[in-house]
Amino acid sequence: MDYVNIIVDISHEKVDRVFQYRVPEALRDHLQVGMQVEAPFGRGNRLTKGYVVGLTDRPDYPPEKIKELQGVVKGSVKAESQLIALAAWMRERYGSTMNHALKTVLPVKQKTRQKQSKKLVRRITKEEAEKLLREYRRKHYRAKARLLEALLEKDAIRSQEAADTLKISAAVIRGLEAEGVIRVETETLYRNPFAGHFEKKEQKVILNTEQTRAVEGIWADYEKGIRRTYLLHGVTGSGKTEVYMELIARVIQKGRQAVVLIPEIALTFQTVRRFHERFGDRVSVMHSRLSEGERYDQFLRAKEGEIDVIIGPRSALFAPFSSIGMIIIDEEHESSYKSETVPRYHAREAAIFRAGMCGASVLLGSATPSVESYHQAQNGTYGLYRLTGRIGEALLPKVSIIDLRAELKAGNRSIFSRKLREAMEERLRLSQQMMLFLNRRGLSGFVSCRSCGEAIRCPHCDVTLSLHVGGSLKCHYCGYETPMPEACPACGSRYISGFRAGTQQIEREVKKLFPRARVLRMDYDTTRTKESYEQILTSFGKGEADVLVGTQMIVKGHDFSNVTLVGVLAADLSLHASDYRASERTFQLLTQAVGRAGRGSQAGEAVIQTYLPEHYSIRTAAAQDYEAFFQQEMLYRKLLSYPPIAFMLGIYLSGPQEEFLKTCSEQLGELIQRFSVEGLIVIGPAAAALSRKQDLYRRVIYLKHPEESVLLNVKKALEQELEKSTVWQKIYIQFDYNPLNAY
Repeated sequence: MDYVNIIVDISHEKVDRVFQYRVPEALRDHLQVGMQVEAPFGRGNRLTKGYVVGLTDRPDYPPEKIKELQGVVKGSVKAESQLIALAAWMRERYGSTMNHALKTVLPVKQKTRQKQSKKLVRRITKEEAEKLLREYRRKHYRAKARLLEALLEKDAIRSQEAADTLKISAAVIRGLEAEGVIRVETETLYRNPFAGHFEKKEQKVILNTEQTRAVEGIWADYEKGIRRTYLLHGVTGSGKTEVYMELIARVIQKGRQAVVLIPEIALTFQTVRRFHERFGDRVSVMHSRLSEGERYDQFLRAKEGEIDVIIGPRSALFAPFSSIGMIIIDEEHESSYKSETVPRYHAREAAIFRAGMCGASVLLGSATPSVESYHQAQNGTYGLYRLTGRIGEALLPKVSIIDLRAELKAGNRSIFSRKLREAMEERLRLSQQMMLFLNRRGLSGFVSCRSCGEAIRCPHCDVTLSLHVGGSLKCHYCGYETPMPEACPACGSRYISGFRAGTQQIEREVKKLFPRARVLRMDYDTTRTKESYEQILTSFGKGEADVLVGTQMIVKGHDFSNVTLVGVLAADLSLHASDYRASERTFQLLTQAVGRAGRGSQAGEAVIQTYLPEHYSIRTAAAQDYEAFFQQEMLYRKLLSYPPIAFMLGIYLSGPQEEFLKTCSEQLGELIQRFSVEGLIVIGPAAAALSRKQDLYRRVIYLKHPEESVLLNVKKALEQELEKSTVWQKIYIQFDYNPLNAY
């Protein structure tokens, strides 16, 4: 192996290709694909880091023109060749540099100092130790005598125990080691974020008929060597997790590993607990809230085969497992599985690609599947299994839709409808728990003037500022902060205030109405620290609070048996988003929220408050009728050629000069039109939904076409055209395939 191909660690399109270097003699036996290396780059031969993507004996250029590799980056983590291949696929599909893709699939990039424990072990026999102890006592070697006494009681003790309890110095330990009395053994300790939290329990698993049908059907394919993607459509509380665990148990028996993706870090604690009780310490997690040391240790444990199951948000998909047998994506409909940074990959698509490389099956689970996934299941691309009833004695909750227009006419201007307030009083009387959901954060929504209608906006991001406790206005994009003005900056009116209640205001209103109620709040502001998620959820699960107030994170996947009431305080808020998926997201959110009630033996109830009680997404969510929603939604998608009927490609442009950006976007739109692609629909260019962010102006072009391959070819053609001119280097261009969120 004389030459090495590397991707240079510079995120720029002009260097987004393989560069070849000569391998020095000293490195020939050490280099491997995936290692991070240093190499001379550019005219000045400055040292630049890069990733090894190939090794070869054949030069691609005249040997005398090939520069020599400098060395391997000390402490770098070797990537698996499979992850390198996954990065290459992501770059090709989602339109990023190879370096961006590599940094995505290599979530752990550098070694951290390993945690170690030292143990003192007696080397001599018990008889020899007793004789030596008498000698130490005679010579008044008190420290040596104390340590030897301890080692006569047990053959080994921790060095920390020797220092703290026995007051033994390092010099004494070195002396005994030199005499051959003891030896010091070093053991590497993995930093495990859930160490000591859970215990493995012996469980007798009994699946119901529908669960058994799903498990046996998927496993029959697996045993035949058939690997495909399946959709498990189960109502809330139907036991999807039991299906996951049974399939994982069988995969582990085959000597293979499993990846379980969850949409939110908030779900990690509860999910890990259930899996840990089944599989013990062979379960671990990967997510951004872990410390660097914890992340690196979980990376090592996965790489060295010390765990069988990895759980976490979408980045857990890139765990360095050597033999994945099953990838499970729970709550597969969640938009958090789509990356909002380059490369803008979807975890579902990336999981299916990785499963194809390693011979694994993919199982998607949801009570409210994405329209795209259900469409794939309907046309036979995905296998489909259904769980139509809740496990045990639990029943779907009774749901009431409250028309807030009627409440206003009746003189009720409270956050709570009369029906919801009565239901809350009843639950508190019965010592049952409730969840109150609001899709907002902060004290309130935007602040505006009631005289002229002017809203207070961020000067950098062109979004309304949110009012927080203490009277400050904050931007949730860039962090800009300013005091709440006493008068309108535009017209001087003093009639200026916030609109729409936030979680903090809901919390205060509950305490005002029910002074004895114990209230917990779970939103962005209360879950910033590493342990905050599990502290809040554990406290609520133990019954230490009567009411849990929160944003979307409280209605996703949590299972509390004593929760018998869910109140949805702003059901139609998400319907007003400028997004073609607004109805789908509203249906999913309401169905998931309603599903948190009545998961134990007690009957559940949900109260949905809305100004649009006739909307189909609200009516079908209240009825827990996915089929009715899907049929109605597909009519809308067909009418306007939205996914999954057609495919979409978002082209996002940003730059510091508004007019120059506008000109460039128009030129790009004209270039696309010149491609003359039959059936291609071009929308825009236009200002983005967020037209300015952190002092960068933003514009967008959307493309639609019935054939996926056509859009990918257009993207590739555009990339080639953009490389031909330096003009395009003055603005930043991103591609977003089937975008889920507005730009």
